[in-house]
This record gives sequence, C-alpha cells and structure tokens, in this order.
Amino acid sequence: MKKQSSVRLRAQYRCTECGYAAAKPLGQCPDCSAWNSMIEEAVAEEGKTKASRGLVDFSSTPTPLADLASGGPPAERSATGLGEFDRLLGGGVVPGQVVLLAGPPGIGKSTLMLQAAARLCPKLSVLYVSGEESLKQVAERARRLGITGGAITLLSETDLSKILAAMETLKPGLVVLDSVQTVHHPEWPGTPGSVAQVRECSAELLRAAKGKDTVVFLLGHVTKEGSLAGPKLLEHLVDTVLYFDTERHDLLRVLRASKNRFGPTDEIGLFEMAAGGLTEVRDAASLFVEGAGPGTCGRAVSVALEGSRPILAEAQALVVTTRYPLPRRTATGLEYNRVLMLLAAMEKHLKLRLEDKDVFVSLAGGLKMNDPAMDLAACMAVLSSARDAAVPSDMVFIGEVGLLGRIGRVPNLDGRLREAAKAGFKRAVVASSGKPPTGRHTGIAVNPVATLQEAAALCCGSQPQKSVKNIDGHQDARSATIDDDNA
Repeated sequence: MKKQSSVRLRAQYRCTECGYAAAKPLGQCPDCSAWNSMIEEAVAEEGKTKASRGLVDFSSTPTPLADLASGGPPAERSATGLGEFDRLLGGGVVPGQVVLLAGPPGIGKSTLMLQAAARLCPKLSVLYVSGEESLKQVAERARRLGITGGAITLLSETDLSKILAAMETLKPGLVVLDSVQTVHHPEWPGTPGSVAQVRECSAELLRAAKGKDTVVFLLGHVTKEGSLAGPKLLEHLVDTVLYFDTERHDLLRVLRASKNRFGPTDEIGLFEMAAGGLTEVRDAASLFVEGAGPGTCGRAVSVALEGSRPILAEAQALVVTTRYPLPRRTATGLEYNRVLMLLAAMEKHLKLRLEDKDVFVSLAGGLKMNDPAMDLAACMAVLSSARDAAVPSDMVFIGEVGLLGRIGRVPNLDGRLREAAKAGFKRAVVASSGKPPTGRHTGIAVNPVATLQEAAALCCGSQPQKSVKNIDGHQDARSATIDDDNA
C-alpha cells in the first residue's frame, strides 16, 4: 500500500505585485496598495518542505569592503556579439549574472536568445532548456537561423530538479531557460506558472547561478496589461530585467532595460525581424523620419534621446477646422497632457487661434517618446499646419518649450547635432540659453533662439536676416530671423 505524504497544506493569499501573504482574501494589498492582486495558493506547513527556506542562500562571513576592492581586477564580461544587446547589458554578461527577458508571445525572445547563445559559444558552453518546445522544434528554429550548434546543448524539460542535475553534470557557462513559467519542482506545492512555483524555482536557479558563476537567462511571459506574469518578487531577485516589445506596426523590436545591476537602464536596442532572424538596426533615421519633398506642411524633425542614443524623430501635425462645439485634441507617440500644454503656450505667445480647430499630433513610424527635446519640433509642426507654411526640409528643432514660451536647453546637444549632421540636415534650431555646443560638426549651422516667437520666425516667417555662427565659431551666411517684438 502506497504511503501517503505527511505534508499538510494550507491555503493562503499572496499579492502578485509585491509577494505579501495573507491568511484571508483582501481586495487591496496592505503592503503595496495594489487592488485585486491577491490570489489563492496552497502552501505547506512551516518546516515541512524546502519552500520554507530563505529565497537566497549564498551567505558569507563578514568581510571588509577594502579587502574585496583590492582583491584583483573586475570580473571579465563576455560580449554576445550583438551590439544592440550588449549595449543594454553594459558591454556583455558577467559571471553569475541572472537576466530576466520578458515580452509578449511571438515577439522573438527565443530567437534572440538562440542567436546570442550561438555567438557566445566560442567563449562559454551553453545549455539551452526549453519547456515549451521539443528538441526537434528548437533544432528546426536553429537551422532556419543558420545556427549549426557548436557548444550548445539542448534540453527539453520542465522538472527543475532534472534541470539542476543537468547543470551539475555539464557545468555550462550559460543557461537559457525558456520559459520560467513552465518550470516546476515536484516537492513544492502549486501548478507550473503559479506564484509559489515561479518564486521558488527562480530562487533555486539564482542560488545555482551565484554558486557556480553561471550566467542564467530566464525568459518570461507578460500579461495583457504588459507587465511580467508572476510575482513581482521575481524582478527583485534577478540582476537584470529586460523587456522586448514592438514599435512601428510590429516591424521593429525594441529591447529596454528596467533594472540592471551591471549596466545602464536608460538604453534601448533596436532590432528588425527578418527571414534569417533578428537583425540589428544601427541607423534608425530611415525608420522614424518619413521622406517629404519641399512644400510639405505639418512636419518638423527633432533629435530625441533614448538613454544616451540620439534618434531622429519626425513630429507630424494636422490642424483643421472643427464642426463640433468641442474641438478634438489627439496625441500619438507623445504625452497627451504635454501636447495640451504646448498648444496652450502657442495660443498665448504666438497668438495662434486654435479654439475652433481640431489638432492631431503624431510621431512618424509609430515611435513613442517622452524626451522634452521634441517640444519645439511638435510646436513647429502644429504652426506649419495651421499657417499652411512648410518647414525648411534641411532644418531640425531641438529644445524644450516652457509655459512662458521660452526655449530650454536639453542634455547631450553635441551628440544630437552629430546625428542630425550625419543624416544630412544643414540647420539646427536650439536654445540660446546655457553653454553653447562645443563640438565641430561640418555642414550644420546652429540657430540659437530664446522664445517661441523667434523659432516661429525661423520656421515660417520672413523677417530681416541676422548672421549666425557655425557650431565651430565661424560666421555663416545662413539666416537666423528674429521676431520684431523680441529683437
């Protein structure tokens, strides 16, 4: 007769956002104040199972920081060979690093990791564990990507104990787990993907990674709201959290870092999905700036920053007479409330009447930006459409617009101007306040302005000319017009 387990289970309710546990269901989590985030789970009585251990178990004796700081050179990074991927990682992966890569289904998480694993093969032995596909399916994807194998070992398994045993036997330098929601441990309660299983399995993999200096990539699903499926505690455990999403009608893949203990969190990586897999996008100007001939109204180009990366972005606007008592205001790719503020500033300082106009503002290519440097371009696009006057096609606008109608400077102006010059632009309208640009960028002239009126005169006006200086300090014959009221 089969002996029954003596482990007693009890029900408890755990918050999916912060991991707070309660004995009864609650509408609002008392710890993080999230609503409707408590879900029921079965847990073993204290002391009966491994689940009662601490989440991490790589303790040490007290050691002075000075001894560790002088203990030798920093850990060597292993670059994946994918420049866009390495930029987010800070130059490559660090021994013992645990990375969580999340994204919607079909975005290309598995493809990205297969390509990265293939490039890391000469440096690290790779164990690729799939809990969603068979070995033949993974091998077929690798064949389509042109990956022959090298030092990659495939394993199709969802039992964590067997995965840990394989790691102990093979001793790989890199482990890819696709995905963390499919893995379970038979000794712990809950079904695969439950809060308890995801939490405990991730903690066990973290212990293995830190104990053996193994790089571990955990692939994760996201919910319909776009957040990571599973407990929020998972994001606190890992070293790096990357989100893979789409732009430009699902043609462009954008990789962002929301947490990174070994690198920046303000960078992005751009990829395109092609027949041979994901390809890097190093020049994004052609993706987010639509070509338009001279005489096109309602468009203005700026250079925005995503992290430290300058990206050319085109603001487009359409201003038409409304037939309704309340005019419409629509913003796509820009923050709605900020667009409303810009429209109010234009009405006040440019005497632009918009109370009977519908105004639509958008960023070309489906781009989403919250960089204040886009303010001036958005204003000039609206002004161009309202006055039916084309913006010069060789001009970019870089500046923040304040409520008083003054133009504020933005960070990394030199880098933005270099990107604009590389794309063929000849003139740049920037803020006159603060320290002028220091770099030398052949072929682009800087037109400093202090107010919206001055920028509007440059964009759509025909005022007396005033000589301006190139960014290298020499006089330039190009015109910089200034409104008479502000001269």
